[in-house]
This record gives sequence, C-alpha cells and structure tokens, in this order.
Amino acid sequence: MTTQRTSGRRRQALAAAAAVAGMLAMAACGGGNDNGSSNNGAAGFDAANNKVAQASLVKKGGTLKFVSTQDADFWDTTRGYYGFMWDFARYYSRQLLTYKTEPGAAGADVTPDLATDMGTESADGKTYTFHLRDGGTWEDGKAITSQDIKYGIERVWAQDVLSGGPIYLQQMLDPNNTYKGPYKDTSKDKLGLKAISTPDAKTIVFHLPKANSDFRQVLAMVSASPVRQDKDTKAKYTLHPFSSGPYKFQSYTPGKGLVLVRNTNWKASSDPIRKAYPDKITLDISSNQNDADQRLINGDYDIDASQTGLGPQGRTTALKQDKANLDNPVSGFIRYAVFPQTVAPFNNIECRKAVIYAADHVSIQTARGGPVAGGDIGTNMLPPSVAGGEGQKYDPYGIAGANKNGNVDLAKKALTACGQPNGFKTTIAVRSNKTQEVATATALQAALKKIGIQADIYQYDGSQSSGIIGSPSNVQKKKLGIIIMGWGPDFPTVQGYGIPLWDSHYILQSGNNNFAMIKDKTIDGLFDTYNSTQDDAKKTQIATEINHKVMEGAYYLPFTFERLLNWRSSRIGNVYTTNAYSGYYDFVNIGLKSTK
Repeated sequence: MTTQRTSGRRRQALAAAAAVAGMLAMAACGGGNDNGSSNNGAAGFDAANNKVAQASLVKKGGTLKFVSTQDADFWDTTRGYYGFMWDFARYYSRQLLTYKTEPGAAGADVTPDLATDMGTESADGKTYTFHLRDGGTWEDGKAITSQDIKYGIERVWAQDVLSGGPIYLQQMLDPNNTYKGPYKDTSKDKLGLKAISTPDAKTIVFHLPKANSDFRQVLAMVSASPVRQDKDTKAKYTLHPFSSGPYKFQSYTPGKGLVLVRNTNWKASSDPIRKAYPDKITLDISSNQNDADQRLINGDYDIDASQTGLGPQGRTTALKQDKANLDNPVSGFIRYAVFPQTVAPFNNIECRKAVIYAADHVSIQTARGGPVAGGDIGTNMLPPSVAGGEGQKYDPYGIAGANKNGNVDLAKKALTACGQPNGFKTTIAVRSNKTQEVATATALQAALKKIGIQADIYQYDGSQSSGIIGSPSNVQKKKLGIIIMGWGPDFPTVQGYGIPLWDSHYILQSGNNNFAMIKDKTIDGLFDTYNSTQDDAKKTQIATEINHKVMEGAYYLPFTFERLLNWRSSRIGNVYTTNAYSGYYDFVNIGLKSTK
C-alpha cells in the first residue's frame, strides 16, 4: 500500500469514526429509536446485555442465519482458537464440562455436559475422576466413550500436524512433552497418554504431575472435545468434524460458508445444555464488512458470528433506524499492538517505548468507534473483568492520562536511547477483513510518522492468522515489527488470559500467540506459582504482579478495553451476552420467534 493511499484512507476512516462517535454520543443520550421495542419487533436497546431477551417467544424449527467477515481459523475442535469458533462449536461438539447457559458472569461457571457431575478431585488436587452420563452418541449413533474423549485430548500433542489450538492440556498433563501424540505413538502397549486412564468406556481419570487450580476450566474448552479415532482425518478434520452434538456438518466451503443440520442421533435426554431449537444453521462468510452489516440490518441474516461489532457505516445506520436491535456489552477483550522482539529494532525496549509514547491514544480509540462502540482507552494488558485487573487505575505510560494524545518529546527521547534518533522503518500487520483494525493501523501510522518512524501497513486475511502472524519465522522473515490483534480470556483467570501470550513455554512454531516472543523467567515463575495456589486473594495478587511485569517490558501498546455494538435480528429470541465468551452472545440456545 502506498503512502498516498494510506493517507487518504486514514482521513476517510477517521472522519467516519468521528461521525459515528458523535452518533453514539447522541444515541447514549436518547437519540435514535427509543429504548423499548421498536416497530419491527426487536427486544429493545441493550435488552440482551447480561440478561435474556425474548426467551418465551422461541419456537422449534426454522433456519438460523449467521454471517461473518472471516472464516474460523479452524473448525477442528483441537485447532480452533477464535472465540466465535468456540461459541459456535457447541452446536457440534460436547465436552465433559461446559459453560452454563446463563447471561453475564454466571455464564462463565462450568457445569456438567457429557459428565454426570463435576468430577471427584483428590485431596492433593492432582487426580480428577469423571463418569459419562447415559445416551451421548456420535452422529452415526455409536456411543461416545471415555476413550473417545482421551483420544480427542491426545490430538493436542500433534502440533506438527494439528497446529493452531490452545495447549493448556499438554502443559497441565505432560509439561515436559514426553508424549509424542497419537500419530507418533510407537509404544508397544499403545495405551497413549499415560496421564489419562480409561478404566472402562464410561470412566476417565486425569493424573496431573502438578496441581492446577484451573483444570476444570480447561476441560470445558473445545480442545477437550471427544474425537473418534476411526473418523480422524488429521489436518483435513477441520473440513468436516464428526459431530457429538445436536447438529452435524452438511457442507463447508472454506472462505465461503457452512451449513449445519440436525444430528438425528443426538438425544435431548442426554444433554442438559443444548435445546437445539433451529432445524438448520447457516454461516455465510463475506469479507466486505459494510455489505455484511447492511445485510444484517436488512434482515438477510440474524447475527454476526464473529461478534466484533458493527463497522462504522453499519453503526451509523443501525443507531438511526434500528437501535432496539443493538446491544452494547463490555467485552473481555483488549485490543492492542504487540512488538515481536525478533524483529529489529523492537529487540530494544526503548524502541518499543517510543511507539507507545508516540501513539495518539484518543485517535486510536476514535478509529475503533469511540468510547461506546470502541471502549475505554486501554492502559495495561489484563482485562478489568479478570481477578487482578485494575482497569485504568494502572497506567504506567500515561496512556489515558498525560500522554493520551501522544508525547512526541518522550517518544524522541526513547528513540535516542535505543540508537535510532532519526526513526526507522517497520511494518504494521493487520487483518484486512477487520475495518476497525485497518482504521487503527492508519491512525497509528500517522502518529509514528511524526517522530520519523515510517510504518508500512501489511494486510492479510484474518482466517490465515495461524500461519502468518502465528508463525515466528514468517514474522521475522517479513519483518512484521508491529502486529495489531485482540485477545480475550480463554477462561476468566490470568492463566486463561495471559499464559498463551506471555509464558515462554507456550511459544509455538505455528499457531503461536506469544507474538512478542517473551522469554522472561520471572513471568514464567509467577505463572507456576499462580497455578499451584488455591487461595483466591493470593491468586489475585499474583495476577496483578504478572500484568505489571508485562507492562514494564513494554511489549504491548494497549488500545482499548473493548466495548461492542452488536446486532441481533428481530426474528430471534433467547438471546443474551455471556462472560463465558467475553461478552459475546451465547449462540447455543438462540432460536427463532417464528419458523415461517
């Protein structure tokens, strides 16, 4: 992208963002439609924000229609790492434990799914025993067994074939990575991962080498889903996962869309979570956000699967015409820029600080939609909703205070200290199908230019993140010095948020999320202490300390503690946001108000 185009696009993006920020301010003061139900049958503004909207109106049947500006990274339950994929995957996958189907904070509590109860934990916290409830079946009618659950978990070890997903299970059950995965298991007994035993088809026992107070949370992740060995197509499994839930894949075309239909062998009596209201669920993928938003507003679709909020144009239209279809939740996500230390000159902390001080944080917030649709200016890297998070009270670089519009003097001093007094060249990597991220990149680019940092913008398809920004070798090869991304808790603790980003043991050759390539023994040690601690107050204290260590390293430029402006169709009911998925709608039991 040339400098001329970037400048023009920046002016257009920021002008649109400023206009929307003004519209949002008017709407917050009562502009647009009233806060009650509108003429189109919508529930009302914020009606599904931490509460259930129109549950009593839902009927069985019909087609629930999703749209997204990008595909999932993977639909394979072992490999998927996008929040919306985890939310969507409950349609076709089950786990021993899962999240409660309740709005708000209560939705982040785990509850039995395939298991009969929450399991039995040994006194030392190292052994967990679960029994499977009756009636759980695969899409071909065969019973789901404890061996299927074990095999599904074992696939996490096959990172050379199935890269991309979270590796908490591997770190908790086999931290030294002695097991080589199911595809390389050459043991004579072929018993697989020794940390999991299956005494019979309905009993599974986990043996942790070290106690971990978040283990049940990890078992509720989709990476703990069962996979049947005879249906495992390895890297191709993402194209057609074999269903253990109420819906199964009818068709999937990468980058285009997918269709789920009923799994007729699923038994409602075996599943305390899923109501399976629609007959069919479709997801269309449209890389043009303006088009996708307009089609949502027109009624062609019911809900945005990616749950990142309407774009600037869509927000303007919806707030004028259809405010009663909107919810404005605070998400658990932080939007940020991160500096890979493997890309010079960001191996120098002062060069990283130069970018933090140079950035115009108000301009970036505006590009992201302003305070209402973008969120509060982010000042650190731990979400306020996670124990140990301090919100804007902790602001070591004055991001929301004295330096909120950027501080050229401090930025230039940092450049001199890092041996680059005249600035340098770098590249900002950003997902092309996220208009807010592109607008953010252009705002940051303009601020950096003032101190002599020439930043090109490299746009890529977000569904390819795992092999582009998630590949440390590719990041280094393409010299991607600044990566724009966002992150929400995998589960609502500092371990569930920060360990993939900051712990050196979680650096991967593909599907990596420790983009900064942090290898800090102090941070690693604090996570070890946290994981073995049972006292909640002590855990909160350690979480705060980890966040401080991360910010002291200047590895990140936080943008916003994110707030969303999301659309729900007038056709749907039983809609609510949940902390289980960082303020997203809980997809699993949404239904249609009419099936005509």
